[in-house]
Amino acid sequence: MKKLDIAEVARRAGLAPSALRYYEEKGLIAAAGRRGLRRLFDASVLERLALIALGRSAGFTLAEIGHMFAGDGSLQMDRALLLTKADELERTIRKLSAMRDGLRHAAACRAASHLECPTFRRILNAAAKGALGRPER
Repeated sequence: MKKLDIAEVARRAGLAPSALRYYEEKGLIAAAGRRGLRRLFDASVLERLALIALGRSAGFTLAEIGHMFAGDGSLQMDRALLLTKADELERTIRKLSAMRDGLRHAAACRAASHLECPTFRRILNAAAKGALGRPER
């Protein structure tokens, strides 16, 4: 199998070499050797990095992603965890959709004051109760 040095893997995967070293430190990927001081990887690492990117974009932690790989490197996804994450994403989508719709309403509302608008008041009350989620800091 073809070996790629860390710079080539980083270029192809669109990651910084430091990210590859970090993923290696976390046990998500493994170098196949070295050429001088440069790590070498099997070309198959690119598929694994794509799986890691997919997991991250879905909101999985690196630890959760790490558990999706068996000791031999094969993929072993926990279907219950996938369903849990899908449900979590569905809740997030609903909250974001409500926020989007509320912002659009507020932008187009013809009430003299937003505080006089019943729809805006409902949105305001929902936000006060945490129904729209808490902002990240």
